[in-house]
Amino acid sequence: MQVKLHHYNLQLKDNFKISRLSFDVKPSLIVELISDGFSGYGEATENAYYHLDTFQIAEDIQRNINFIETLEQVPPDVFWQKLNPLFHDNHFALCALDEAYHDLYTKKLGVKLYEYWKLQPKNLPLTNYTIGIAEIPKMIEKMKVLPWPIYKIKLGTADDIEIIKALRKETNAIFRVDANCGWTVEETIENSRIFKDLGVEFIEQPLKADDWEGCKEVMKHSVLPIIADESCIEEEDVVKCFTHFHGVNIKLMKCGGLTPGLRMIHKAKTLGLKTMVGCMTESTVGISAIAHLLPLLDYVDMDGALLLEKDIATGVAIEFGKTIFANENGTGAKLMCQ
Repeated sequence: MQVKLHHYNLQLKDNFKISRLSFDVKPSLIVELISDGFSGYGEATENAYYHLDTFQIAEDIQRNINFIETLEQVPPDVFWQKLNPLFHDNHFALCALDEAYHDLYTKKLGVKLYEYWKLQPKNLPLTNYTIGIAEIPKMIEKMKVLPWPIYKIKLGTADDIEIIKALRKETNAIFRVDANCGWTVEETIENSRIFKDLGVEFIEQPLKADDWEGCKEVMKHSVLPIIADESCIEEEDVVKCFTHFHGVNIKLMKCGGLTPGLRMIHKAKTLGLKTMVGCMTESTVGISAIAHLLPLLDYVDMDGALLLEKDIATGVAIEFGKTIFANENGTGAKLMCQ
């Protein structure tokens, strides 16, 4: 098996702003695993919050490349288990490798990934489309450019209530709001009461990731479900979130790929938590991997590639929130340019 790394700068259609940062370009590293004429693809993107850039991710992979290339005969879960000790400080690199190996392994078997997992692509949740923080007229303009059944609205400003009231006048779509750790306990509880009457489905990560006492207070008094994101990074976080949130948003890059992501979903279900998988700003390579988890999810946020000016890959397509799987086996991902 051969490992190839591809660096890209993903240009966004618009500046993307959340409560703590904004950006116009997202660096991405695509991992390609090649064997017997097949290529499997996985992705990791730069993330300042987790202090990782794509060159560090690539460097960690390169350091272990000789060992990685010996593992092509093992099942995906064994592949992950063998690599996990080497990448315990870089789950983004582990995620890209894990996605690529799942893709390669199932392509060689001649099946789609969801078929390998014995899942049925029926009654799948619709993905939301994210509206980043901007002046209200710009946020309205973004909705008009892409009418959608569910919008995730990024908040964490002094004008959050005004934003949701203004956007609600423009559409009957479902709203989800994501404060990205930008609110206090009191704000969250009060906003939940106001937002419930404005057609908001749930609130994602309103408090700082480590404010567990605050999360417990919010969970007691919020009239809307609260979904963990930054508070749910690794597998052990799911149990902790059980008494502090109504559901968890699992990010494959944060937890280390599809292998631990699957375990986290199943654990959340046994605890009665709502299950969601979210994306970073990434290409259709990463989005295609996420899509195969859809039969297990209550909610999904896999709009990352829709935010790009130009994609670098083909794979799953999304039309008005609905996922259309590619004809290709594996995850369906394929690079358009190398």
